[in-house]
Amino acid sequence: MAAVYKNGRVDAMKVTEVNNIKDFVCKENGLNKINGKTNHHSNGYNKHSSNGFVKMSKSDRVPWMDWSGYDTFAGSFEKSSLLTAALTHAGLYILMFLGFLNQLLFTPNVAVEKNREGYAPLYNPFEQFFSRYLYRRVRHCFNRPITSAPGAHLTLKERATDDYNWTFRFTGQERRCINLGSYNYLGFAEPTGECADAAEEATRRYGLSLCSSRAELGSTPLHAELERTTADFLGTEAAIVFGMGFATNSMGLPGLLGSSSLVLSDEANHASLILGLRLARVTVRVFRHNDLAHLETLARAAIAEGTWKRIVVVVEGVYSMEGSVVPLKALVALKKRLGLAIYLDEAHSVGAMGPHGRGVTDFAGVDPNDIDVLMGTFTKSFGAAGGYIAGSSRLISWVRAHGHGHTYAHSMAPPVAAQVLCAM
Repeated sequence: MAAVYKNGRVDAMKVTEVNNIKDFVCKENGLNKINGKTNHHSNGYNKHSSNGFVKMSKSDRVPWMDWSGYDTFAGSFEKSSLLTAALTHAGLYILMFLGFLNQLLFTPNVAVEKNREGYAPLYNPFEQFFSRYLYRRVRHCFNRPITSAPGAHLTLKERATDDYNWTFRFTGQERRCINLGSYNYLGFAEPTGECADAAEEATRRYGLSLCSSRAELGSTPLHAELERTTADFLGTEAAIVFGMGFATNSMGLPGLLGSSSLVLSDEANHASLILGLRLARVTVRVFRHNDLAHLETLARAAIAEGTWKRIVVVVEGVYSMEGSVVPLKALVALKKRLGLAIYLDEAHSVGAMGPHGRGVTDFAGVDPNDIDVLMGTFTKSFGAAGGYIAGSSRLISWVRAHGHGHTYAHSMAPPVAAQVLCAM
């Protein structure tokens, strides 16, 4: 056994009984002589080594956002009350119950498949029931036949039913209506007019198609002019155009993101964005729709991990399925506070939002240069086809070199480019 003396010496020949643990501890110059050291030999532990984390003072920490100063839900839909939701579901269940009862008592002949023994059913029974007893009741609201081009206005062909929407007959009358149900709501794709004449002239000069990608033989002066015009219209340094709007996202995101990037994606984002993120094989975390407080929580947690070189927030200007608008001003404030990047899809907002029609940045009064990547399409407001990515000159140069849509995809058709130029 060994004895421990007050001066820290260990003697194996003598044994000293100690009744108080304080006898083991000797403080000289504020140091505990027995803490990890015996006879002044170190145990290999360095008290002053760093663990990789930097301790920050309270004054150095980034404060949380005060969302009371921002109207973060101005562009979202009002949440329905519990009573409204309950009554809506109750009405649907009652309608379904009456439909099942009707089918049980008065089964139509089309509901039974004949000569199908040993074969799989051709139709889903519930789909048949839904079409006959639920959708049929409101069928007159959908699939309305039109007799004109779907421009800013369109002409509907009136019809009537004598058997509760099982069949329809035309009345011979027509009705002129405002078009709120399709693209080309600004009327740029009319069969006559300046845009149609510009598309016809481009077809005569360049042909219908270039049969090549932009990186090879698929560029014309029209494409270069369209890119300059798009950048000027949006207020960015540069822009690049593609032949397909969906592919602008699905083929552009893999060239912009890598394994060192983290994407924070709105749960209501379009399928083209989701496909592009999957093809990029990037880590994605989803935040609740237009909930910037939830987004901030995820962003701060990602920053604390310290493993991501870039954190990108992917949102839409106007969401295609919901029609809600992103709270862009609040999002830009969060971006600047936490050092995030923003990828903004303005497919449905450009040309339709803002006093100058430049999209949700124009609508919210946000500098376009505060958005890292501006994406949009020409298929909605401009009544054409294709899409664009706009931003800094460095960004566009990177997309030209690494974007799959520029290197491999088909170039935008010359008459389409001419039509967009005329509309813009």
